[in-house]
Amino acid sequence: MRLSTLIAGLATSRSGGGGDPDISGLTADSRSVSHGSLFAALPGGRHDGAAFAQEAVSRGAAAILISEQGLSALTPQPVPVLVSRQPRLTLSQLAARLYPRQPATIVAITGTSGKTSVASFARQIFSTLGHRSASLGTLGVVVGEEERYGSLTTPDPVALHRQLDELAGDNVTHLALEASSHGLDQFRLDSVRLAAGAFTNLSHDHLDYHRTSEAYLAAKLRLVSEVMPVSATLVVDCSSAAGVAFEAAAERRGIRVLSLGAKGRDICVTSRDRLAQGQRLAITGRYGAAEILLPLVGDFQAANALVAAGLAIAAGEAPERAFAALATLKGVKGRIEHVGSVDGAAVYVDYAHKPDALDNVLDALRPYAAGRLVVVFGCGGDRDSAKRAVMGEIAARKADVVIVTDDNPRSEDPALIRAAILKTCPGALEIGSRGEAISHAVDCLRAGDILVIAGKGHETGQIVADRVLPFSDHEAVRAAISVRGGQV
Repeated sequence: MRLSTLIAGLATSRSGGGGDPDISGLTADSRSVSHGSLFAALPGGRHDGAAFAQEAVSRGAAAILISEQGLSALTPQPVPVLVSRQPRLTLSQLAARLYPRQPATIVAITGTSGKTSVASFARQIFSTLGHRSASLGTLGVVVGEEERYGSLTTPDPVALHRQLDELAGDNVTHLALEASSHGLDQFRLDSVRLAAGAFTNLSHDHLDYHRTSEAYLAAKLRLVSEVMPVSATLVVDCSSAAGVAFEAAAERRGIRVLSLGAKGRDICVTSRDRLAQGQRLAITGRYGAAEILLPLVGDFQAANALVAAGLAIAAGEAPERAFAALATLKGVKGRIEHVGSVDGAAVYVDYAHKPDALDNVLDALRPYAAGRLVVVFGCGGDRDSAKRAVMGEIAARKADVVIVTDDNPRSEDPALIRAAILKTCPGALEIGSRGEAISHAVDCLRAGDILVIAGKGHETGQIVADRVLPFSDHEAVRAAISVRGGQV
């Protein structure tokens, strides 16, 4: 696509030379520049992309996108230089033009916890209702039951729009997309055509990036205050202060709100009964009364399932059909997943790596523990360190046996991370090796116990220093159960 066509109508100015080149690709990584690429020299926390502009041109970049601040440090270039006050937003807009196809119906989910589950559940509902559907987020891209590799909750805008274009070309009509606070703050979703959006909850997380809870909420709120079109519908539980803030933001823009939860106006949960393999929900509201048999355990799983149903309704599905589809849901890999049993004790793997998520999973499994509730967990390095003490206190208060181990220590000293957790969890057992911690926990189980391995869920690697070492909680649990002759 010619540069003049690609940038037509966008808020950019131009300097440099180079005429009107044909743009064959976009990238913000100078190492991936090829002939005909437009290089986005984005400002970052560690490096300013302007410092790599010359390298990008030497690699064949046909144009450069840069911030107003970065332009002052840029030497004259032989290629066109586009100057933008919001280069990240401009990059998102360019990506949407270079990769123009998108599935006809896209819904996005934001919140601290539950995004992956809601996206998966929404994909499953759409599929049950006869649509070729996909989900995109922490688990990568999933089309039907086919998993494709991915590593970021919300991909960079170039990768995101390339994936949207590919999905549309693969005849995917319905997509559920995770919207992370980082992705929203960095304008990655601003050119995605959304039919509906949802907010799950807000708790302590990502303060290493956002610095304050107020900034974290503001990033999440961009989904409804700026990204969603006024024709879209917001699905939200308004029982929390953050939920009320989302509803208010929607009302200011004239966006319709679908309210759900214990006090929901449109979908209200009036009762729930715990069953051996799930729960029975009674709901009422705008769409009438219904009884739902949900094959998932835990209040938060029910909340996530109802948000997914709300998104399907907001996207035009018949309410009774969306509710009926909930009975067919399958749990997400690594989310309160029953991996095996040994001598009358059950073992679960869960992705809980945030305070609220750990709190929820322990609450969800407590009713099933005729014996002790045992938890193995750690905290990641190079991330929000304040949550370590919070998670230690939650584990000490809600579990009977706590084993503190390593998660993804990254560049930090693992012993110091464990020490920060143990300050508020003094009765815990410390076993640094995650494999040894899991083996020990399984070996100590008695009839009626419930063990949850929390923190890594579906992940198949452990990040230590600058290496990713092969490691799977699932495999470690299965190996330990097999030693005791249990069932996996």
